[in-house]
Amino acid sequence: MDGTGTFTISLDFELAWGIRDKRRLPGYAPNILGVRDAVPRMLELFERYGVHVTWATVGLLFFDDKEDLLGHLPAQRPSYADPALSPYPLIAGIGANERADPYHYGLSLIRQVQQCPAQEIGSHTFSHYYCLEPGQTPAEFRADLAAAKRAAARLGIALRSLVFPRNQFSLAYLRICREAGIDAVRGIQGPWRAHEDHGRDESILVRGHRRLDQYLPLTGHNCVTPQHHESGVVDIRSSRFLLPASSRIRSLSFLCLRRLRRSMSHAARSGSIYHLWWHPHNFGRDLADNIAFLTRVLDHYRKLSEEFGMRSRNMGEIAGATLAGASAVRQPRDRPVESAVGD
Repeated sequence: MDGTGTFTISLDFELAWGIRDKRRLPGYAPNILGVRDAVPRMLELFERYGVHVTWATVGLLFFDDKEDLLGHLPAQRPSYADPALSPYPLIAGIGANERADPYHYGLSLIRQVQQCPAQEIGSHTFSHYYCLEPGQTPAEFRADLAAAKRAAARLGIALRSLVFPRNQFSLAYLRICREAGIDAVRGIQGPWRAHEDHGRDESILVRGHRRLDQYLPLTGHNCVTPQHHESGVVDIRSSRFLLPASSRIRSLSFLCLRRLRRSMSHAARSGSIYHLWWHPHNFGRDLADNIAFLTRVLDHYRKLSEEFGMRSRNMGEIAGATLAGASAVRQPRDRPVESAVGD
């Protein structure tokens, strides 16, 4: 890092594909439908404040027509021990197009993101793939990423950044990511080493401690530096999940904001990265409250940019700078060896 500090945001963009095995759609429908209003409001803020964002998008959203979607499904699909985890049996029942079924198609929203400056469209895998679930295999994950690449390429998008669904981060699969052209992944927030929104292996005590950490500095600032993994992929760990209005204790929202601001300030002063993330559907309800809170966060970013030179970069930009820096460091060491051989 160059000492100026970096602010980055990544969004897990999934619509109904990301919640179907956790929540019933009728009850959560307002959150999913609300994404249609939340996306343009967030984009307006990001452009106004010059914030660079990675939209990690489920590949099944890259369509607005069922026939087109069916023509791009991978032949090899995840063989989870729990069949309910696979979305593929449900595809037969989705609507014919985005207008008829706004829960499962996202092409119009992706087009909006493409038109906004400094927004990177990354991958959340094709099928919201779970890398740590029993039954699935590396070959199936490879096929899933290939399908995601094909879906994105139709829109002129080259996927360079990836967020593992449910934060099921797998070091063993990083090499497959690199083979698929992925430069950056979002690793797990350091202190917890568990799934921020999954919690499958967490006790009630751990979940309670993690929630309390949203209000009080129990785990420090969680600012990060990029980790260049031996696979060639750059790991840009998350710093914090942006707690939505529906989950915050309203009377204590000022504590959440203070916690965020202090950690962002630490990143600006220390030259490290502050990596914030959430899902667009977290803003699907209580949109006005969520946008107001996000605006206060971005106001602080602007202040840090003016005072300390803090800048915003998306995951792909951070990875590009990290990989370029690693190459520059290696080059001087290589030259004397080549010279000696030549002599």
